[in-house]
Amino acid sequence: MRKGNTTHVGLDAHKAAIMVAVLLPGESRPVEWQISNDGTAVRKLVKKVQRMAMGRTRFCYEAGPCGYVLQRWIQALGEECMVVAPSLIPRKPGDRIKTDRRDARKLAELDRAGLLTEVHPPTEEDEAVRDLCRAREDAHEDLVRCRHRLSKFLLRRGRQWLDGKKAWSQGHRLWLRNLRFEHAADQVVLEDYLLAVEQVEERLRELETRIETASQAPRYVEAVGALRCFRGIDTLTAMSLVTELHDFMRFPSARGLMAYLGLVPSEHSSGGKERRGEITCAGNSHVRRLLIEAAWHYRHRPNPNGLASRRKGQPRRVISIADRAMVRLHRRFYRMLERGKARPKVVVAVARELTGFIWAALRLHAA
Repeated sequence: MRKGNTTHVGLDAHKAAIMVAVLLPGESRPVEWQISNDGTAVRKLVKKVQRMAMGRTRFCYEAGPCGYVLQRWIQALGEECMVVAPSLIPRKPGDRIKTDRRDARKLAELDRAGLLTEVHPPTEEDEAVRDLCRAREDAHEDLVRCRHRLSKFLLRRGRQWLDGKKAWSQGHRLWLRNLRFEHAADQVVLEDYLLAVEQVEERLRELETRIETASQAPRYVEAVGALRCFRGIDTLTAMSLVTELHDFMRFPSARGLMAYLGLVPSEHSSGGKERRGEITCAGNSHVRRLLIEAAWHYRHRPNPNGLASRRKGQPRRVISIADRAMVRLHRRFYRMLERGKARPKVVVAVARELTGFIWAALRLHAA
């Protein structure tokens, strides 16, 4: 069907309502109205647009807190729906007016012009497991906060753990349980903070057990096994990487994956001058943080024997890629330090190269 016969529908979706702009073929002004954000209203919308349209129909809306439910509703009714990357929508520098009506109209017009960039949505299963991994991250952050509250309370009361270097060891926990305060209120606060720490630790253990179980599913087990061959990546990190990216074949090159994760330098070059700055920090911040954390492990000397149990049964070509990464990234880590680079910059550079090795291993696995 010819592109000129396509009806473009821009949707500005919010929690309670959706602003609709229908741009019919050959028309310059869209037909606009508002509906509630629920399955019944969306079904009526699709039927109404089908009656108005003279050919192919294409819906689009910005990715946001409402997720991909709207797209799945529309696709279930047999229509095409695109989720748009908000940061890549063209904007006029002088445009200072923003309304739901204008946003819906703008989406329809830009979609007709072919100027929108589509987001690659996960499947419902991938999204569910991804949120499980994110819930584990949230529980870990809650645990850190609870421990900080308790340690700062004890610091204000002049109680310090001096019998060992490592806090939250078995000895430290025994010391905490045996603490006694003169004032009853202080004792209540101590017990409440201890209870909060124990409850979050139990949440964290349960979530990690669930993630370990999910990693054995047929759709994840091979990719997770390949990622665990790398230093600094075990099951929890591997599951987060797989579910956050959910389709490595959509990145035709390692540089494309690096750019998607915001690990490439920003640039402002003009008039024959090249200016490169900090990394762009675009894309998925969860994956970027995990890769930077994993990159710190490459400051240690290469030791393949320490990964023998995790590499058991994995393809030799994947293990070879992981070994090359271990040697090259360790050497790069210390060469950059010798040139006077700051450690945080070195770690980001190592994370960027680690991304390339991971891309190669997973493309090999997917092929």
